Amino acid sequence: MNKALTVARWEYLEKIKSKAFLISLFLMPIIMIGMGVIPSLLATRPDTESRIVGIVDQTGELAQPVSERLSERYRLTNGKPNYVVRVLASGRNVDVAQQTKAADQMVTAKEIEGYAILRGTAFHDSTVEYRSRNVANFSLMERFTRVITEVITEKKLREQGFDPQLVRRLTVPIELKTTRLKEGGETEEADFGKVFFGAYIFMMMMFFLVVTSGQLLVRSLLEEKSNRVAEVLMSSCSANELMVGKILGLSGLGLTQIALWGVIGLAISLQFAITLISLSNALLLLVYFVFGYLLYAAIFVGAGAPLTTEQEAQQITSYLVLILIMPIVLAFPVIQNPDSTLAKVLTFIPIITPTMMALRIPIQTPSVLEILLSLVLLAASAAGAMWAAGKIFRIGMLTYGKRPSLRELVRWVRTA
Repeated sequence: MNKALTVARWEYLEKIKSKAFLISLFLMPIIMIGMGVIPSLLATRPDTESRIVGIVDQTGELAQPVSERLSERYRLTNGKPNYVVRVLASGRNVDVAQQTKAADQMVTAKEIEGYAILRGTAFHDSTVEYRSRNVANFSLMERFTRVITEVITEKKLREQGFDPQLVRRLTVPIELKTTRLKEGGETEEADFGKVFFGAYIFMMMMFFLVVTSGQLLVRSLLEEKSNRVAEVLMSSCSANELMVGKILGLSGLGLTQIALWGVIGLAISLQFAITLISLSNALLLLVYFVFGYLLYAAIFVGAGAPLTTEQEAQQITSYLVLILIMPIVLAFPVIQNPDSTLAKVLTFIPIITPTMMALRIPIQTPSVLEILLSLVLLAASAAGAMWAAGKIFRIGMLTYGKRPSLRELVRWVRTA
């Protein structure tokens, strides 16, 4: 074990001083925060100048109230209306086809942002067409749709003898406050956004950490093998000692990253009074994280030991990264029903156990028996993967030339 710790210390000190590691140490939190915050900030960023939109109204009754309501309700920070509405045509005798052709030319000439067509049947089929060069401006289309819907609804209510103002007061939308019940009967206020963001952060941390450290591990194996350094090292220590030392060294490197990221996350939580995950859940997820990381590290060692070229290393690491993407694809079904049979089955697949538990624990904590069984299975899988990786490592690090087939790898595990 002393030799393994010596290798681990050397791996840790060499990698922690590298520029690539230092850059990723501080760059990854910025990337993760940016991926979560910047899109929402950009999506909710207000307009800085008025947008000109048009209306072709074949009903003859909707253009004016829609124009007034858009101008009154949505304003820029300087007080000007967010939308300037041009009534391109209004009346029951409007030729929609002819007006559409003229309005399309105005859109392509950038005279207007886009325009809505309110056909004469709008009161019956509630269908409105919006035409523009950019149909991805969801904010504009959502506001346009909301205002037109309100105007049509109020018109229908008046025709039926109802007061639209009274109906609006009687149909105030309900604000749903969610409270999570724990096993002991305790309660805590829960918000889906915070819960999902906490699980998202865990998954991204696992993804980036395994990808970066796994690539470091495979490249380290490849470099030592190509330079024949592996032969010198294995003359002083056994293959298992060398492998365990490398895994422990990179695990320490990963825990250093996690510690720094945890401090950054704690500082952000205290600064903005945000609690993404409780301390008890965080400690439990840390256990899953460590065992999951050891499992992935062993897989990378087993996959990287027989490689002889940089191209092969890139191919193998790209295939292994696909495994890490699987939980992201399965995230929403598990979040919607964390106690379903599907979620439970996925929890007991070791390569995705940590991320599945990261999704389930903050929402609806599984039973103690399920947690213990999944941890035992994950730990046993990590130990088994390290044992198999040791077998492959012992032969693979001293094998050159043709890359072994899967059948040969199985034979190495069974006979070495």
